[in-house]
Amino acid sequence: MRNAGLFDQAAAVAERVIREQGISTLPVDPMAIARSVGIEVKEKPASSSGVSGVLIRLGDEFCIAYATHIRSLGFRRFSVAHELGHYFLEGHFEAIFADGPVHESRAGFFSNVKYELEADHFAARLLMPNSLFYAALRSVGDGLAAVESLATTCCASLPATAIRYTECVSEPVAIVISTGNSVDYCAMSRALRDLDDINWIRKGQSLPRNCATRQLSGNPERIRRAERVEGASAFQDWFGGNLRSEVSEDAIGLGEYGKILTVLYSIELPEDSDEDSDEQVIEAWTPRHRR
Repeated sequence: MRNAGLFDQAAAVAERVIREQGISTLPVDPMAIARSVGIEVKEKPASSSGVSGVLIRLGDEFCIAYATHIRSLGFRRFSVAHELGHYFLEGHFEAIFADGPVHESRAGFFSNVKYELEADHFAARLLMPNSLFYAALRSVGDGLAAVESLATTCCASLPATAIRYTECVSEPVAIVISTGNSVDYCAMSRALRDLDDINWIRKGQSLPRNCATRQLSGNPERIRRAERVEGASAFQDWFGGNLRSEVSEDAIGLGEYGKILTVLYSIELPEDSDEDSDEQVIEAWTPRHRR
């Protein structure tokens, strides 16, 4: 799992853009933000696949082209927000335009390139800024249902929303994105990261044999149809360690992505855990004064 703290600066720049744009309600429209700073936004033909978005620079003029071969509006908004990350984040111009005026991105937290990951974290925070996201978090439940509700409210992709969910929720929660039987990405909430004697789920790790996600992993057609499964797993099957607890497991196919999103939740912690309640965490992030 990548440490989100490494990308705090990207998140801070996204929050600054939200303030400067005077945005106070969800969903955030990245296309409108782009146009407000003079960036033209265009759709790529649906027949063009392979990249999520393109940032083009011609002198002082910029254009963003976003992919449409993925039908999800949340994916398209995230793709535009990712390109805005390249536009707003310090040092990105020098890196991405070193070889020419056109930069192609593959957004979605799967790249190992620093600048692409920074743009991903910028995009997630731009679409789901802290004050608005924590307020939305008050009214959702848990598991995949909570992630889907938040994704609808924020008009964001399920993977990006799931990652923000783990960043903000107080309970022990993990999300896993996988292809076949192999983990692509994992994010864990603070309550889970702070547990002693667990093995963090790593990229390339195999899914546990006795988990609900495996029911989907071998059937690409079910994944394409965005089918879902629910079940319960042993905590140790996912995280190792000595904690003997059940984990609720919700998994859903991500359609044209060809991947699976799994939410692991309802994990019973040892009794001496003193994690903050949702209300305390939300209260801590709620601004007292609005400018």
